[in-house]
Amino acid sequence: MADAVIVSTARTPIGRAYRGAFNNTHGAAVGGHVIAHAVKRAGLEPGEVEDVVMGCALPEGATGQNIARQAALRAGLPVTTAGMTVNRFCSSGMQAIALAAQRVIVDRVPIVVAGAGWSRSASCRTST
Repeated sequence: MADAVIVSTARTPIGRAYRGAFNNTHGAAVGGHVIAHAVKRAGLEPGEVEDVVMGCALPEGATGQNIARQAALRAGLPVTTAGMTVNRFCSSGMQAIALAAQRVIVDRVPIVVAGAGWSRSASCRTST
């Protein structure tokens, strides 16, 4: 059986509050920035990532549609990379990481990026 391991992480700066420095920055731009850096830190090529799972507690309005897919494209991942947005409110990030680990262990997807809250992203890959 394959193991799911976290091989890199990245975090956005804190500042999306009402008067914060990034308050007018779209969530997909912030998420894309974090995904791009997590992938780069892992030493991966963008085309190696097969799936992106991101938690978003309020996936309506400006972060509507599939914000994980939008962030993946903003990160420079190819259009062939899948994206899934997860809403579990306060535990969206943990659910996204659990789903990514499941994709690696059960579905044998070699590389999945997961994160949430537009604050963290982790790149996971298969370890046998």
